Parts: sequence; structure tokens; C-alpha cells
Amino acid sequence: MYDLVIRGGTVVDGNGGDPYVADIGINGDTIESIGEALPAGRNELDAQGLIVAPGFVDIHTHYDGQATWDQEMAPSSWHGVTTVVMGNCGVGFAPAKPDKHEWLIGLMEGVEDIPGTALSEGIRWDWESFPEYMDALETLPRTIDVGTHVPHGAVRAYVMGERGARNEDPTDTDIAAMSAIVEDGLAAGALGFSTSRTVLHRDVDGELVPGTTATAEELVGIGRAMGRVGHGVFEMASDLNREWNEFEWMGQLSRETNLPVTFAALQSYMLEIPLDEQIATMREENSKGANIVAQIALRGNGIVMGWQTTVNPFNFKPTFMALRERPWDEQIAQLRDPAVRQQILEEENDFPETDLGALLQIVANGWDMLYAMREGFNYEPTPADSIAALAAAAGVTPQAYAYDLMLEGDGGGFIYFPVLNYADGNLDFLESLQRSDDCVNSLSDGGAHCGTICDAASPTFMLQHWVRDRDRGTISLAHAIKRQSRDTALLYGLEDRGLLAPGYLADLNLIDMDALKLEHPWLAFDLPAGGKRLLQKAQGYVATIKSGQVTFRDGEMQGPTPGGVIRGPQASPAAGDVQASA
Repeated sequence: MYDLVIRGGTVVDGNGGDPYVADIGINGDTIESIGEALPAGRNELDAQGLIVAPGFVDIHTHYDGQATWDQEMAPSSWHGVTTVVMGNCGVGFAPAKPDKHEWLIGLMEGVEDIPGTALSEGIRWDWESFPEYMDALETLPRTIDVGTHVPHGAVRAYVMGERGARNEDPTDTDIAAMSAIVEDGLAAGALGFSTSRTVLHRDVDGELVPGTTATAEELVGIGRAMGRVGHGVFEMASDLNREWNEFEWMGQLSRETNLPVTFAALQSYMLEIPLDEQIATMREENSKGANIVAQIALRGNGIVMGWQTTVNPFNFKPTFMALRERPWDEQIAQLRDPAVRQQILEEENDFPETDLGALLQIVANGWDMLYAMREGFNYEPTPADSIAALAAAAGVTPQAYAYDLMLEGDGGGFIYFPVLNYADGNLDFLESLQRSDDCVNSLSDGGAHCGTICDAASPTFMLQHWVRDRDRGTISLAHAIKRQSRDTALLYGLEDRGLLAPGYLADLNLIDMDALKLEHPWLAFDLPAGGKRLLQKAQGYVATIKSGQVTFRDGEMQGPTPGGVIRGPQASPAAGDVQASA
């Protein structure tokens, strides 16, 4: 008798092959059998008419703090994700000297927009070294598995102190010390090393992340730790400035270590190198024996703007700047006052002095690039959906339209700004990349950008938008499932998951594709110390199973917390090379 049988579902196994109807028998945390008319289970789930797919593996998240206090691991766990990789973009909380705790919190708050008060209250700091951090993660069971990188910013500060924080060049001794920490972290089970090289990433005081201007000698020197240990992924977010020759050193490091290097590949007016050139240059290095992988987003990396979010078009109006310091009930009462409304609309913006001035101008005045985000919002908006077009149709100014839009729903209305990865009013440019083996679906930023971005729902978006609803080009269901389960798992050497076959981890989703729907996002204040975060649920996930236990039913946590800490690559089971058949 099986512990659990999933009966009569349409199996989309993660290999990319044709779906087929079968039963799945599970014992413990492992799939034991896939076939027709399996014997009874102690528990059974009726999956007739449902898609049965592997649990999703999200490789770009920032749950480094949340994973130490939160068992549910929302919002990623609400969207079929059963494994996450965190510690991306060079930020994290280990290694950490006691006098650097608040500094590391300020770094994460500035880069990833996670409320510092929530981190200060939620993190217990039961560690100093990176291996001790891994041990601390294991003390809390959760609904999903977590793996992590060793973050460059924390390592640099630990070794170099203020010199590291100020982005001064390291000595050879510094590089050796940083490399040793990374090597120890990988030996303890880290899945890789991460760094950030973009001016968009700054600490809470506006200072660049440590490592932003690191030389190729520093990056390659530290990356060689992966080669000595024999595993790991080198992950990077970068502005890809031409003078830095990023692809040259990435190729060198990958060839030398025989390990993958992965970077965030985005279409953006702010980048010197357009996306097609990024991909072409990557492929040129790969043709020479490198293994560079582009992480691509599935939709525009969009800022969600409202009265209580981190940013909105009126952030720099003096009257609103003063209102932000008041309790919300006082703010909303004032914002509804016609006199206050008129005053804010007529005021000039008081922009801060920053090298992000062009971006702030678009936030405040780029009405043809800002979109009304209402129920059923299409994340591939057209020019007709823009604030500019809607305001013209309504016979009002864009400023007035935006102001009133954000007042909808008791002041919970949203505006969407696809600041990155959106071009010519559509996502056509992503179609070919989603079929490319040298690209991987990623960049959800789960757990991060709590007051600005809500992209942890990307797996649901992939299935709803790209597979079911989009009418320009088709991504098959089998391919989409493979892209966000097996492909992401293999990049990080997690060969025990992302595939439905005997011997593999029993991480699964039961999905009603007809009912699948992204719900409207909302702003919650449920982090420690009342910290805010944008959340988005989904309909259509009938059940999510982690390691053989049902963790979610119809989007609600069921109680079991079988998730743990991944330590290093995971070998495929003995039966792993035998494809299951009905």
C-alpha cells in the first residue's frame, strides 16, 4: 500500500514530453511508481481532469531573512514552488560579525526593499560564519526546500570591513581570505556564489553594494573557490557596462572551473548592451567552451505603485512627502480632501540629487509607460492601457487620473510600471529565449522588493499567460513545466527533483488549468514589526505536495512543513534515467 496515490491525473513529467494519464504512487518523500490502476494508498487524491506536474524550482529569490522565521514561505509557496535558491545579487546575512548586523540589514533593505524593521525583529542571528548560518536554517522546518549562495557583499564586509563596504580594491591577501570563506561555504552546502554589479543596487543610505566595481581579478579569484570544491554556480546581476568586459571574465571563469556562470539578462533602456547583443556575446563565449547561462524574466520587471507602496508618481510632491509621515488613516483622509488633491496635482516635484534621475522622471511623468492595474490586469499591456491613453479618453490630465486611480479600493489602487524587460508594448522578444537551452526562466525575486515588485507569481504567470491565454506564439504546457522545474533544478545540480519519475522527490502540483488565475495583488502588513509586502495569490492550484506531504490545498497551507535545507548538489536516483510511462 502506498502512503499517497494521485489518481488519474494528466502527468506533465518535466522532461518536455507529451502529457499522459496515469496514477502516481508515493511512499515517504519519494515517487515509487507511475502507471495505470495502481494499488490503493493510505491517502488518495483524485486528479482526474487536472494537470500533475513537478514542484517548481525558483532559482532567484531573497528569502535569506524570512527563511529563518517563516514556515509558510509565501508568496512563492502559493504558486507551486517547492524549492527556492536564495542569496542572489550579492546580498545576504552570512558571514556576519556581530557589529555588522544592522549594516547587513541596511544593505538588504536598500537593495531588495525588505523592511529593515522586519528583518531586525525577525532575525535571531544564531550564527557568524556561513556554515553556522546553514545550520541555523535547519532549525526551522518549512513548506519548501531552501538552498543558498554565499553573497559577495557580506563576504567583502567580513574580510575588509569599511574598505570592503566602500568598494575599495582588495589586496591579494583580501582576495585569498574571501575565497577561503566562499570555499568553506560551498563545502558546507552552499549552491554557489553571487555578486551585484548594478548601480540600481544600493544600501539604505544610497551607497553602492560592496563588489559593484570589483575587478575581474577579484571576481575570478573568488570564483575559483567553486572549482576547488567542485560545484557551484556563480550568479551575477550587472549593468553590463562595456568597459567591464563582463562576458570575457565570465567565460574565463567558467572554462577554468568547468562550472556555470549565470547573469540576469534583461531588455532595458538603461543598459549599454541591448538584450540581443547580451545573448549573442554570451553565445560567442560558450562557443569557446564556456557555460554561461542567461536568467530571463517571464514578464516585465514591474514596479507596482500605490499610495502606501515604496514609490508612486507623487512621491516627490512636497505635500505628499509630508503626509507620508502620518498614520495611514490620517493620510487617506487628507488624500481624499479636494483641496489637498488640488495642491498635490499643482505642485512641482522636489527630486533628490541622484544618478537615477531619469528613472525618477519616468515614475513621476512617464504616463505613456505607466499602466492602470485593475482586477484581471494583463501583464502585457498595450499603449491603450497606459495612463496617458486612459486619461485622454476620460478627458482629464494623466496626473489627475493616476491620483484618483490610486484612491480606488479605499486607497489601494495600483499603477504598473514595467521598468525593465518590456519593449514595444509586448513581450515578443522573450519567445525565442524561452526555447533556448542557454537561457533559464528566473528573476522572480521572491521575498524581495516588498513594497515595489510582486513577481514571485511568475510560475503562475507562465502557465496562465504564455501557455493558455497568449495569442501571439505558443509555449506548450510540457515545455513550460520543464522550464520552471527540471531546467532550473539541473542548473544548480539538483538532479533529484523537477521530474516526475520513480525514485525522484515527491514534489508535485495538481493544477486546474481552466481555473488557473492570478488574483489581484494587495499590500499586507504581516511581516515582523508590521512590515509591509506586496502579495499575490492564485486560483487553480488544487494541491501542492512537498516530499510526499500535502502542504497546500486550494491555496491554503495545510500544516505539514517537510521542507529543509539543501546542502550542495543532489544526485539523481538510481531510477532517474528511466522515463516513467503510463
